[in-house]
Amino acid sequence: MKTYSAKPSDVTKKWWIIDAQDVVLGRMSAEIAKILRGKHKPIFTPHIDTGDNVIVVNADKVKLTGNKRDADIFYWHTGHPGGIKQRTKGEILDGKHPERVVQKAVERMMPKESPLARAQMRKLHVYAGTDHKHEAQKPEVLDIAAMNAKNKR
Repeated sequence: MKTYSAKPSDVTKKWWIIDAQDVVLGRMSAEIAKILRGKHKPIFTPHIDTGDNVIVVNADKVKLTGNKRDADIFYWHTGHPGGIKQRTKGEILDGKHPERVVQKAVERMMPKESPLARAQMRKLHVYAGTDHKHEAQKPEVLDIAAMNAKNKR
């Protein structure tokens, strides 16, 4: 028996829409990463992009368990002496670009920097509000909150 390896022509891509309102960030991000990689499909092949496109709406209303809203800190450096900067997840969620919290959570669950990982991350579309520009793709609703009682707070 030979091992099946999917070819790019064998892959059919679907569009999913996820409402992040009151859904736990880590549990939602794990499901999104699985869909982006294509691990939910029987034709999954690690070196081929078999994943689907994901649209996340209401990213600013995502829930964080425990003390993560104040305790998790993102650091970056400007490149100048004494230029270390920091922001908590709560400050980012309340700020100008709350969708970045979801993007970073999913990005850190994907394979590390490679052309395939970048192609898979380009299929993630995150919006802070309820409006998105992908109605033409006819996305199917994926209710992560209903999958498990622990997914919703």
